[in-house]
Amino acid sequence: MIGTDLHICKGETPHATHNVTIGHEFSGYVEAIHASTSTTAKLGDLVCIDPNVPCHKCTFCRTQKYHLCPHLWCIGVTCDGGMAKHVVVPASSIYVATGIPPEVASLAEPLSCVVHAVDTGCVKSGDRVLVIGAGPIGLMVTALCANGGAHVTVAELNKMRRTAATEFGASEVTERVDIGGDPVEGYGFDVVFECVGLAATMGQALECARAGGTVVWVGVARPDALVSVSPFTVYRRELTIKSTYTNPFGMERAVRILLDNKVNWASLITHTFALTEFDAAWDVFTQNSGLKVCIKP
Repeated sequence: MIGTDLHICKGETPHATHNVTIGHEFSGYVEAIHASTSTTAKLGDLVCIDPNVPCHKCTFCRTQKYHLCPHLWCIGVTCDGGMAKHVVVPASSIYVATGIPPEVASLAEPLSCVVHAVDTGCVKSGDRVLVIGAGPIGLMVTALCANGGAHVTVAELNKMRRTAATEFGASEVTERVDIGGDPVEGYGFDVVFECVGLAATMGQALECARAGGTVVWVGVARPDALVSVSPFTVYRRELTIKSTYTNPFGMERAVRILLDNKVNWASLITHTFALTEFDAAWDVFTQNSGLKVCIKP
């Protein structure tokens, strides 16, 4: 489960279908293939699922921006998802992931979103990177940036998550960020990733970027959240402010990263429950007492 599931259940995801079965981060074993379906997957294969299914007809789909498709439907958001014993998915949404545990395979979708986020940040080796928030997404951002040669600082209030950030490659961890001087004079970070989804931390991300820096808002804020931005500050520091939405062209790369196993991705899953224990799993999830909560049918 991930924060999006909570947003859906609270009615904070405008495009979600009412009373949908949640679960857009999931993996599973192929139990049946329709006779008319063309696929290289075989019965029994473990597969990761890309939940996003575009129309392939609109202007965005035709210009390689299919993730912005206004007719996009998402398994677990706009139609029933993986929080069930069985789910029907298009053959185009599956990625065979033989060789890793199914729990780890379920991380492919969030990791694919992080692949897109790190691409969006244009992180280079040697860059000073700040990651605000060390939840699962923030930790994934940390791992990809650190493995690419960046110097990563992670800001996180939770002690357990700060420890995890070090394990995922952070060079420094802190509760609160002090850039030590004026960003115009070079203090601050080349790239800042906000991975919390709060207006306050999104504003903080802007404050921490050095002149010429890039801020990437990865966290999902409430639809009514507002961030106060000084246009002069953006102008004077020539800041680049970006956001990320879903996972364009990221799934196959994410699966490769998981299969490569250079990072202990399994450590992101701190709790596992059976589907029949969903109420207990939801309590743990909403109490924010771990990282990833995995539901197994």
